[in-house]
Amino acid sequence: AELLAEAGLPEGAFSVVHGDKEAVDALLTHPDVDAVSFVGSTPIARYIYETATASGKRAQALGGAKNHAMVLPDADIDVAADAIASAAFGSAGQRCMAISAVVSVGEETADALAAAVADRARALKVGPGSQEGVEMGPLVTPEARDRVVAYIEKAGAGGAEVVVDGREAELPEGGFFVGPTVVDRVEPEMEVYRDEVFGPLLVMLRAGSFDEGLDLVNANPYGNGAAIFTADGGAAREFRNRVQAGMVGVNVPIPVPMAYYSFGGWKDSLFGDLHVHGREGVLFYTRGKVVTERWPRRAHGTDYGFPTQS
Repeated sequence: AELLAEAGLPEGAFSVVHGDKEAVDALLTHPDVDAVSFVGSTPIARYIYETATASGKRAQALGGAKNHAMVLPDADIDVAADAIASAAFGSAGQRCMAISAVVSVGEETADALAAAVADRARALKVGPGSQEGVEMGPLVTPEARDRVVAYIEKAGAGGAEVVVDGREAELPEGGFFVGPTVVDRVEPEMEVYRDEVFGPLLVMLRAGSFDEGLDLVNANPYGNGAAIFTADGGAAREFRNRVQAGMVGVNVPIPVPMAYYSFGGWKDSLFGDLHVHGREGVLFYTRGKVVTERWPRRAHGTDYGFPTQS
């Protein structure tokens, strides 16, 4: 806020307000607030949207995500593994565009992909960003680290195969570190799949066909983003048209949000009608107005028809 003020931004255009729910509720209900935009967890996003709209405000509230990558048998396994490992473990998985679930079509594809991603996870160097060569840093809080560890334990206890265990990685002393984790043979009813873990934990599921895999992706309550890896343009087009997600990647692990296109998901990943960024972002932060004008040179008399042609 201070830097923006020094740059010449008008006073009051940007403010930083510290507070908890009481401060948030004040903003959500104050008559001087016209619109509310939010990014956070799904339960809070739903609350923000419901409270703001009940007070007559425009609202866009972005919630949680469980971004999927579906990998078909004709995909280049190395290309898919590189992209998925990067999307799953970059920023320690603490970003809303992280790939946290993979659906492999066919057992052979699933086995090859799990092995390839596991190799990349084991080779990843974890440590503080101040050290040269580090590729993944710590989680944001000890609670976040403990949450990831708890999900790893639940996954193993529930019958999934922990292929790479982040608890066993070579980690620095101190800090909130946990290594990249790959869990294979996950079932849709498992908590590690249903919940947004928000950490370096990748779950891998298996499907027998394209339709079975797509149904699995669409059954998830989140709809932030989804990607497909394939060499078949027809399959990619079918996925693109039928997948229930707001952002779709084809042979890319969901594109990074850019200012020039609208960003946001479907289902429990977004509450509101308009996404952020792009044209939809402009529409949200502005109000449309229609003006009808006429500058008559002389009186034409009274016309009781609909005034569209004169």
